[in-house]
Amino acid sequence: MSDAADVTDRAGRDPDEADIRVGRRVRALRLARNLPLADLAARAGISIGALSQIERGMTSLRVRVMWPLAAALDVEPSALIVADDEAENDLYCVRAGRRRPLPVQSEGIAKDLLSPPGAVLTGMMVVVEPGGGTDAYSHSGHEFGFVAEGEIELTVDATRYVLKAGDSFAFKSTLLHAFRNTRPERCSIVWVNSQKAKEPRDGE
Repeated sequence: MSDAADVTDRAGRDPDEADIRVGRRVRALRLARNLPLADLAARAGISIGALSQIERGMTSLRVRVMWPLAAALDVEPSALIVADDEAENDLYCVRAGRRRPLPVQSEGIAKDLLSPPGAVLTGMMVVVEPGGGTDAYSHSGHEFGFVAEGEIELTVDATRYVLKAGDSFAFKSTLLHAFRNTRPERCSIVWVNSQKAKEPRDGE
């Protein structure tokens, strides 16, 4: 089946606003991953011309293209679609009421994703309840944090820091690090990580 059968051709008509937003999102995700047009097209199994039309909003995505394209970009298919009521979120903004929760293994910790789908950096709002915290762990990347509320005990490379509202930190994620809220009030931290966050799949 040809690419022309996989997308809805809008030649001779003004681009649809929803298609334009989807195209912008696909392009932002591709650029965030440093993928040339030809490489993404090859991964998704479509022609360069078809992908170019999608990114320019000249065609509408169909299911048989959406799934391989999302897989090639390492996102859920839903991340490619922008509903009319999400137009303001689009590529560069995340409204407070539309944050997506991130999976957390440690007790007493909640994480909401602050960064939009195409962002290279992962921004999170991390809320640590009294007594909540993590064991020491490490991973690739770099991170930065700003304590917005409360107090947190942060340990980096065996050095312990007590950080209060207004304090900030930054370190290589390869260093063993842990944090814990030893106070009776909850702590909120704006946390930025250079490693992409794993978002929950729809329905999970």
